[in-house]
Amino acid sequence: MREKTRKNFCAAGCWMLAFIAWTALVRYVDVQAIGPNGSAVGLASVNGPFHRLTGVHMQLYTVTDWLGLVPLLVALGFALLGLMQAIKRRSLLRADPDLWMLGGFYIAVLAAYVLFEKNVINYRPVLIDGVLEASYPSSTTLLTLCVMPTAMMQLHQRIKNRTVRLAVLSAALAFTVFMVMGRTISGVHWLTDIIGGVLLSGGLTTMYYSAQNIGKPGR
Repeated sequence: MREKTRKNFCAAGCWMLAFIAWTALVRYVDVQAIGPNGSAVGLASVNGPFHRLTGVHMQLYTVTDWLGLVPLLVALGFALLGLMQAIKRRSLLRADPDLWMLGGFYIAVLAAYVLFEKNVINYRPVLIDGVLEASYPSSTTLLTLCVMPTAMMQLHQRIKNRTVRLAVLSAALAFTVFMVMGRTISGVHWLTDIIGGVLLSGGLTTMYYSAQNIGKPGR
């Protein structure tokens, strides 16, 4: 394994260890019943003041909720690309290896989502349609920061026209920043939920980047 690839895997491990440590802090430190219906929230001395600072903006929540479909459509697009390659080449195994790897990455992201839906760390600071929903880590943040950066990696190598490539990648980056910032100030998540989503997606995305570059020259 090349030195750069080894460093990338080490970076991915650091991201994941940071996420695990952060999750433990959220779960066990400074837990207070500051959420709706008396729900307990970790790091309450941080989460409570930040939530009061931002307030709740349901319009922004609705916008980011609907825009959360964009990463899903992007993922579907790459799945269809792999399927078309398989049909054209008359074998699923003949689809580009990096698309297979991307599919495995999407499965890992889905598994992480299901894990925290089943094992609730904390609940939202607001009721959604009268329901107290799981909140950690922010699933919209996780989805956006996993799908969009990996899509940018794919598009960087697949779009040959430099001007088009720059425009598409810039739009994807702007969308990603808007989604994370929008979710942060909408008030439907605790600050620790957003940070947890950033750390977990950082680990998963860096792991994908490291695996994708195994065997490439200079890697």
